[in-house]
Amino acid sequence: MVRGRDACWEHCVLVDATKQKVRCNYCQREFSGGVYRMKFHLAQIKNKDIVPCTEVPTDVRDHIQSILSTPKKPKTPKKHKGDQAAISNGQQNSSSASGGLHHSHGYSGQNGIACPSLLFPLPSPCAQPIVDDGKKQKQDDADRKLAIFFFQNSIPFSAAKSMYYQDMVDAIAQCGLGYKAPTYEKLRSTLLEKVKADIHNDYKKYRDGWKETGCTILCDNWSDGRLGSLAVFSVACPKGTLFLKSVDVSGHEDDSTYLFELLESVVLEVGLENVVQVMTDASAGYVCAGRLLTARYSFLFWSPCVAYCIDKMLEDVGRQDWVSTVLEDAKTITKYIYSHAWILNIMRKFTGGKELIRPKITRFVTDFLSLRSIVMQEDNLKHMFSHSEWLSSMYSRRSDAQAIKSLLYSDRFWKYAHEAVSVSEPLVKLLRMVDGDMPAMGYIYEAIESAKVVIKAYYKGIEEKYLPIWEIIDRRWNMQLHSSLHAAAAFLNPSISYNPNLKKDLRMRNGFQEAMLRLATTDKDKMEITKELPTYINAQGALGTDFAILGRTLNAPGMAL
Repeated sequence: MVRGRDACWEHCVLVDATKQKVRCNYCQREFSGGVYRMKFHLAQIKNKDIVPCTEVPTDVRDHIQSILSTPKKPKTPKKHKGDQAAISNGQQNSSSASGGLHHSHGYSGQNGIACPSLLFPLPSPCAQPIVDDGKKQKQDDADRKLAIFFFQNSIPFSAAKSMYYQDMVDAIAQCGLGYKAPTYEKLRSTLLEKVKADIHNDYKKYRDGWKETGCTILCDNWSDGRLGSLAVFSVACPKGTLFLKSVDVSGHEDDSTYLFELLESVVLEVGLENVVQVMTDASAGYVCAGRLLTARYSFLFWSPCVAYCIDKMLEDVGRQDWVSTVLEDAKTITKYIYSHAWILNIMRKFTGGKELIRPKITRFVTDFLSLRSIVMQEDNLKHMFSHSEWLSSMYSRRSDAQAIKSLLYSDRFWKYAHEAVSVSEPLVKLLRMVDGDMPAMGYIYEAIESAKVVIKAYYKGIEEKYLPIWEIIDRRWNMQLHSSLHAAAAFLNPSISYNPNLKKDLRMRNGFQEAMLRLATTDKDKMEITKELPTYINAQGALGTDFAILGRTLNAPGMAL
């Protein structure tokens, strides 16, 4: 029998047949292992080395999830004719005893969807339990009682997405009949103390990790928009990020001396020998405090928040006259549509339920994402405003509706809308990368250069068009973001250093050497780095094995630590 084409191939392409490497059509990420592993990427199911796709449309994600949740029919082995009668008798006896055969339910995984064997191994077909009507009724009753507990106690539905939710249910199931849930007093006393002790044990493990790999202190400034302001400190290392403390800095946000002393106290608390880098926002007070800190401790690095700087790049792009105009036009369109319930409903009908307004992140990121949504729905929006359902409505004859329709049929608007989306998209993707779960330090240097290359290619190398955008990126990158630590991280990233298609410029090598000179405080450390550097550059020894070569692109730097 000819094997049917997998539906997932509509959303990815085969890059390398020998290695079964496929590329996602939406985020362009590549995976080895064929289309099977790509399904988990598109379905946004997290796994050890499968990163969920951030670009996949909702309908595609739901379709792939439904494919994964559908159990495969077990193959029926061929039987000899002499055995068929016995098998038939056995099936009749089994069916009459159990009341008929029923499909078993899948295992609940991420986001409440059924997951195949990669996450939760399914039992073999012959071992699958038969779910009779009585068992199904018990499961339905359990589901109902869980739901009532949520409803009666006003528990947010998002709590069901917690990583601890299914663990809790599994633990209760293992106790069997007769399990008594902990009482109010037990929850607030002994269990609270036990969990607190567990957290302290984990805290100790993290602190031990700081000594082994070094760490970064993160300082996030929170404000209520009026008077209150908090500096929230966390410590990040390859094992994870740990909240440290928060400090009320109300009235001192611009006092660089106060902020320097605060940062210094946190560094000393974490351990001067453990800290590699301190990250803050890019406000004037913190910039000055960071410089004072690195002046006193020359081996420390300070850098502003990468996401903050990329957001500022988008803000600067958005202030270009032509970009500002098209963003305002896009706001006019969305404001009109979302101000009328009937128009909003018909818009959703023509876009297949897709929204034009994106969740609020920051002003300019949200504006560019909304503009991108409008561009993606260009044909559907034009169709909507020319359809008989719209033309026969009372709204179509109003002047404001005529202005919106005129805008949607303006070639000038769509020309600049497509251009603004194409220019901003590389920066938006970079922002998603640094805000994601994967450590991004080793990729920032190359990602900035790649974003510039994409923008230059879009303008076909015409300098008068791409250089203004490059100048915006370079100004923020060189004045605020770039440091020798970024260059060193890129140099020590195997997926960049060993990639023949990526240019390794002199700044990357010099940045690595500068960073090592600051980090290596003893002559012994400097000697070790000098001796091991050729081994790394030439991929000698274990760095040149098949496993190491495969891991260059599959594993992020530091993941094995």
